[in-house]
Amino acid sequence: MIPTLALVPGEPAGIGPELCIRLAQTLRQDCRLVTFGDGDTLRAAAQALDLPLQLLGPDEVPQKPGDLPLISISNAVPSRFGVPEPRNAAAVIGALTAAADGCVSGRFAGVVTGPVHKAIINDGGIAYTGTTELLARHAGCEVVMMLANDIVRVALVTTHLPLRAVPDAITETALRHAVDTTMMALRRDFGIAAPRLAVLGLNPHAGEEGHLGREELDLIIPVMERLRAQGHDLIGPLPADTAFLPDKLRGCDAVLAMYHDQGLPVLKYSGFEQAVNLTLGLPYPRVAVDHGTALPLAGKGIADPSSLFAAVRTCAAMAARRTL
Repeated sequence: MIPTLALVPGEPAGIGPELCIRLAQTLRQDCRLVTFGDGDTLRAAAQALDLPLQLLGPDEVPQKPGDLPLISISNAVPSRFGVPEPRNAAAVIGALTAAADGCVSGRFAGVVTGPVHKAIINDGGIAYTGTTELLARHAGCEVVMMLANDIVRVALVTTHLPLRAVPDAITETALRHAVDTTMMALRRDFGIAAPRLAVLGLNPHAGEEGHLGREELDLIIPVMERLRAQGHDLIGPLPADTAFLPDKLRGCDAVLAMYHDQGLPVLKYSGFEQAVNLTLGLPYPRVAVDHGTALPLAGKGIADPSSLFAAVRTCAAMAARRTL
């Protein structure tokens, strides 16, 4: 049986709803999708794209292009393309939470999420730092953020922190968790029997033997040695400015970066349209698009759906492997 995935469009005024409409034009063979969102918003997106849409009950099976099973999460006020409304923040969070509930209960095998607008959610009176953090709290577990495309996978030790807070957040506990969680995901979700992980240093030139910072000598190298003794195949710490050269990446299944902007710009440059955002460590697969709400593009029919299509493919493959 193919897995059933929850699909959350995200910010209703952004491009998420219309990307879901484009997704519904293809009858999938790798999964079944059930959307959590506002029906009127989806209908407006379909009308703007001049594409067919038939909203189905959540247990109905699509039979033709445009069929889209829906669990209705109604907006508080009508949505307009490109004009986010703080009063709809509760519906955005409600859709994410309902989809997560369905995954934890086993009704859904994974969740694919569209882009949300963090500032608008906070303006709506809901404290929100990101969907990764929201889902981690909901499941009561620690997670690791990974972004991936067909060229490279990059996991992060720290995520959305000010740069000056990063060194203090890189602890032995954080490093161990990031390595253990990433290696487990490479085995379980990507089917790599013996993964190898490239670990970046924190400082320029990986500290230059202590002349450019001691975090590598005092923390990162000793922790890596202990993790190697436990069976992890790790290389590094590598200088971040050369670690992504093809000959350095050859033979590595993922890269572990110390902070957000150390590894992600390289990944996005290498293939932004096909990149996806994964939350590792949840009890179910979660894959998101790797782009924002693109408010100026909403309703114009020109938004690229590649990342959403890649997210669905990735989540479906992860969910299928977990059932083996």
